[in-house]
Amino acid sequence: MPTVLTVIAAVLAAAAIALLLVEVVHRVVRRLGRRSLLLCELAEHSHRPFQVAATVLAVQFAVRLSTGTAAREPWLAAVLHVLVLAVIASTAWLVASLLLVTEDTALARFRIDVADNRHARRVHTQVVMLRRLTVAVIAVLAIGVMLMTFPSVRGVGTSVLASAGVIGVVAALAAQSVLGNVFAGLQLAFSDAVRIDDVVVVEGEWGRIEELTLSYVVVHIWDDRRLILPTSYFTTKPFQNWTRTRAAVLGTAEFDVDWSVPVQTMREELRRLVEGNELWDGRVCVLQVTDATGGMVRLRALVSAPDAGSLWDLRCVVREHMVQWLREQRPTAMPRVRAEFGDANSNLDWQWKNSARPRRRTAGAAAAPEVPDDARVFGGSDDGDARSEAFVGPEEPVDALR
Repeated sequence: MPTVLTVIAAVLAAAAIALLLVEVVHRVVRRLGRRSLLLCELAEHSHRPFQVAATVLAVQFAVRLSTGTAAREPWLAAVLHVLVLAVIASTAWLVASLLLVTEDTALARFRIDVADNRHARRVHTQVVMLRRLTVAVIAVLAIGVMLMTFPSVRGVGTSVLASAGVIGVVAALAAQSVLGNVFAGLQLAFSDAVRIDDVVVVEGEWGRIEELTLSYVVVHIWDDRRLILPTSYFTTKPFQNWTRTRAAVLGTAEFDVDWSVPVQTMREELRRLVEGNELWDGRVCVLQVTDATGGMVRLRALVSAPDAGSLWDLRCVVREHMVQWLREQRPTAMPRVRAEFGDANSNLDWQWKNSARPRRRTAGAAAAPEVPDDARVFGGSDDGDARSEAFVGPEEPVDALR
């Protein structure tokens, strides 16, 4: 009975001293943290694991010192074993919290709520993947060390290590899909193929990368649905990444209209519309005739925006405005189906009796009007010239290359 009372008193005294010291250190670090982000994060997130680890360690030392070298009773050996397990678990918790605080401090320097955040999103993606891997490794090591404290497990350890090769092969075959996803997640994080907050099109769905783990990727679709895909999907199948190099993107709005449409007037109206809209980034505003078959003319309006969300809204605004403009200002240019009855003798004015020969151009004839800049995608501006150089084709004809 005196031994039990002595142990209890020593435990209470050690726990009180440990809590007092931890509280003093916490207040000092919090005061110093007013000038340091790292110390502030330590005081905020590592206080509890440090408190638990210091208390458990102090209690273990108190029990060992108070019992001395005398023969231990069965209950005392069990208590010491439990304390050892608690020390290992609390130490792993403390180490994990310190690593997470370091990662959070590093992430605080890279903001993703700015316009040009490609580099910051890449760093966030890599750090998040490393965080998950770090926590998993620490947990596995802690569990392994805790198991090695049991004598029966240590006895089995030799035979397990002897057959580690066979077990490794069997485990690799059984979990090859899981390991494939893990390696795919690491490849995505460090190959810069996809990052958190990237705008992608996968499985016909348009959305943003919301979460990227070692085994799966969460895509936040534009209508607030979530598409869950394995990480191996992004390394084995093609997908669209709209923000691979920069957030600014191009988008189109197409119109099928009548042949009587005034293309240049419509082009000027498109320019006037986007110049007065805050969604346009000022880079590209082009209206082109992309097709003229089937009794109608197809016009394509190409506009640019600083990000995918703004581009979606801008395309909708362009469609709505141009449809209204055609209906109110140029109703004759709206799509129509013609049915004309001709004369078998070709005596009507619109019927041709003889094929017209092309007229020769006289010296005083007016030159063809110059094509405006907003009628060209590949050229006409600095951005268009750069796009033309990026999409240049072979210098020799295709037939000559065969």
